[in-house]
Amino acid sequence: MATIADPAERNDWKNTILAGLANYIDAGSIVAGAGALALWMEAYRMSPGLVGLIAALGPNAISAGLGALIGGRLCDLFGRKRIYQYDMLFYAFGMLWLVFAVNVWMIVVGFFLVGLAVGADIPASWSLIAENAPKGGRGKHSGVAQLLWYLGPVVVLLMLLVLTPLGLLGARIVFGHLAVLAILLTFLRSNMHESERWLEAQDRAEAPAAPKGRWRDLFTRQHFGAMAFLTGMYLFWNLWAGTNGFFFPYILRTVGDQSQTTAVAVQTLSFAIGMFSIAFVFMRISDRVNQRLLFLVSAIIQVVGMALLALFPLTLPLAIVHVFLMAFGQGFGAQCFFQLWSAEMFPTLLRSTAQGVMFAVVRITLGFWSFFVPILTATGFSTLAWILTGFLFLSGLIGFVWAPRNEGKSLDELEDALHARA
Repeated sequence: MATIADPAERNDWKNTILAGLANYIDAGSIVAGAGALALWMEAYRMSPGLVGLIAALGPNAISAGLGALIGGRLCDLFGRKRIYQYDMLFYAFGMLWLVFAVNVWMIVVGFFLVGLAVGADIPASWSLIAENAPKGGRGKHSGVAQLLWYLGPVVVLLMLLVLTPLGLLGARIVFGHLAVLAILLTFLRSNMHESERWLEAQDRAEAPAAPKGRWRDLFTRQHFGAMAFLTGMYLFWNLWAGTNGFFFPYILRTVGDQSQTTAVAVQTLSFAIGMFSIAFVFMRISDRVNQRLLFLVSAIIQVVGMALLALFPLTLPLAIVHVFLMAFGQGFGAQCFFQLWSAEMFPTLLRSTAQGVMFAVVRITLGFWSFFVPILTATGFSTLAWILTGFLFLSGLIGFVWAPRNEGKSLDELEDALHARA
């Protein structure tokens, strides 16, 4: 039996971490941008409409969706290595626009370029992680990427807190650390090999009757159904997650101390609980248990946690229970399963393309949705809480009804089953 001391397994984990750092950069970019917006508004007298436009075009929304759409297709056509290596240089170029921004248009350009790079890297890294993971270990390896997604905001939040006295210079330093990490990651990834599974699939595609991985092949009845399921499950969860930034500060203001230190402490605690949930629930058992039931447990926890805010007056104990339930539930919920299932439900030469299309639909929809969130918050917190509870319920229902049962199966077995049903 392999142990962590085995060179092959150490190499697998190293590749997983290098690929998964895209998640650190993705989430870190979103939180760093959110932290800098207030400073930019004051420095450049930005209107709320312009702030909304920047948020909609940034790495949390439309540009990331466009990047995933383009990058995912290129990844299947030309290989994972080309995208996940050189994409980081493009990311660093975009981030440097934010580091040295002296006016609004530089901020818009920087955010858009960063979003494109982040989006392009996601399908490349997620595909690579799944394709390199050993049989019975895809959930464990996918979980590492999600841990890094949580770690990014924690590091950025703490940096923003420490650098608060520096004002806009502090934000530039935070952006700078992300740019440096991206450049460093480019060099570290240069020693990684192309996905063997993708190379083999390319060789097989030369045969006359073999599947070619063409764009139109993705929109067959079989693959379109899988995309509809995954997009629906992940989209409704993201509508909740994307709105969370609006109502979470409301919670902090309502239940007491609203200092920056307290806000960062509560948010960091939330991410820490989520990381615990990923490490000790998703990574430990997702490869062995009924994934449909595990997803259902996560969905129920999150629906209950959100419904508490709609049903009862907001007090400090209720807020603490809410934060714990949401963070723990989402740790082994929609985000983790979307990464895992989106890699499992498509053949190798369409895997990244499918992930890019779905990620694009979700992020672009979230971008347009962000325009309406301020209007909804004005209707009252209880109304918004019920809407978000409904989103989580729909995500959980879609995920439970149509979830696959892939635990314990290799990618070869899953791909053979796909070809047999074609």
